[in-house]
Amino acid sequence: MQTPTFDYENAFSRNIGWFTESEQAELKDKCVAIAGCGGVGGIHTLTMARLGIGRFKLADFDDFGIENFNRQVGATMDTVGLPKLDVTQKSVKGINPDAYCEVYPKGINDENIDVFLDGADLYIDSLDFFAMPPRRLVFQACADKGIPAVTAAPLGMGTAFLCFLPGKMTFEEYFGMEGRSELEQFLRFYIGLAPNALHANYLVDPTRLDLAAKKGPSTITGCTMCAGVASAYAAKILLNRGPLIHAPEGVHWDPYVEQRTVSCLEGGHLNPDFQKKLAELKPVFGIE
Repeated sequence: MQTPTFDYENAFSRNIGWFTESEQAELKDKCVAIAGCGGVGGIHTLTMARLGIGRFKLADFDDFGIENFNRQVGATMDTVGLPKLDVTQKSVKGINPDAYCEVYPKGINDENIDVFLDGADLYIDSLDFFAMPPRRLVFQACADKGIPAVTAAPLGMGTAFLCFLPGKMTFEEYFGMEGRSELEQFLRFYIGLAPNALHANYLVDPTRLDLAAKKGPSTITGCTMCAGVASAYAAKILLNRGPLIHAPEGVHWDPYVEQRTVSCLEGGHLNPDFQKKLAELKPVFGIE
């Protein structure tokens, strides 16, 4: 069988109508940085590739395991034990052989953060929920460099979404992580992501959420929701398509409870509602 010849315009021609031809050509030249190629990272990356994004900066140091099967699109019996970064890059190339992928197999750290973000038009947060040091590092670097940064967290069967734009409220101003214990940082991240907690009422076994042990339940439904929301916002950001909800406002979509809410924590972590939830939940999680 003859190997088909790749043609970018033909490959992404079905996007046209939602994008103009010139917009699709713009997306081909855009660079998206994604740290984490697992649960949300893998599906974020492949969704962006199918939108026709032509350049990627990808970081991950982990390998696929059977425990990833419930939510990570790259996890199969054929990929167990393989680096998530390699599998994801191969999948991107399978969609768009001309795509440029710059990879960081040691993850994100102080030594490579500048080069990782160099030339990026957008950062999509895909780090593990509990990977707080690299998350804080990359969001601060995005703020310093004027790079839009979004995070879409899978919560239950929905997604909680935040967008941090250049010159607006920063990740640190919103969450107030500086000087807090690791466990309190996890709690602050959880509260700030989803102040309205749409998912909380159908968590049938709360013991499965253990911040101290860095464990929590997950679903592919939530990860898929994340990719849809993040990619839609990415298109608006990259193509400059109008107003955007951004921090201190956030959005939580949950199709399981058939709700969408927009939250607004004016002042970020200093907001009275944030502080009230923090005070209520600290004793629950054993935080002094």
